[in-house]
Amino acid sequence: MSVNRAGDASPSQQIAADLRQEIRSGELPEGARIPSTAQLMERYGVAYQTARQAVAALRSEGLVDSKTGSGVFVRRRPYMVRLGSDRYARSVRERGQAPFQAEAESAGLSWSQEVLELGTVPAPAWVAEWYEMEPGAEVFVRRRRTWLADDPTQLADSYYLPEIVQGTAITAENSGPGGSYARLEEAGYRIERFREELQARPPTPEEAKGLHLHPGVPVIELHRIAYAATGPVEVFRSVLASDRHTFAYEFEAPE
Repeated sequence: MSVNRAGDASPSQQIAADLRQEIRSGELPEGARIPSTAQLMERYGVAYQTARQAVAALRSEGLVDSKTGSGVFVRRRPYMVRLGSDRYARSVRERGQAPFQAEAESAGLSWSQEVLELGTVPAPAWVAEWYEMEPGAEVFVRRRRTWLADDPTQLADSYYLPEIVQGTAITAENSGPGGSYARLEEAGYRIERFREELQARPPTPEEAKGLHLHPGVPVIELHRIAYAATGPVEVFRSVLASDRHTFAYEFEAPE
């Protein structure tokens, strides 16, 4: 097999595209060793540096990892399937699980959560807009980072009105069985509906560091608003590693 030297893509780009397709099709499954530089040189009829550039492109996309002395391997990644509205079902928190916990455990994945900040902060403008308050007014924030196995998967911030969460375990590091939604309902705020917005974008340097992202891997920013009869009771922002999540939605076709 040889590259098309008259094509629009460079030889290294063509080799990377070929290997990328083998990875995505499963021909090179997770954990598989990709051909060595010498093997790529022979397979495609290219120089050493061209083969190296192709592998570097895959590494920058987060598709492969190098192991010193062993070679380059297709990266193993724990995927979290986010099941649309199912993860917010009341039955989930009634059995003592928070949404992230329920999804991880149903997939047989080990998970953990670290609390990065608890306290009262000035409301960012976009949070203040949902609560119909002045920007800078006080809100209570829970900042967390969640992990699947050894990989951080999301940075999550929940904003609450202080008077709603005062005296509840939402203000503690461990919010208890069922998570914050269970505590809100115990406090009399029965959750009636949710709104979600998703946006793909490049990560900030801080987000790339916090999520251990490879260069070129985008993030998904998710905003979620939880409503009780009185109005919003949680304004949530999550930044998720795009290569570790799949969002699945199933719903009835509207008439």
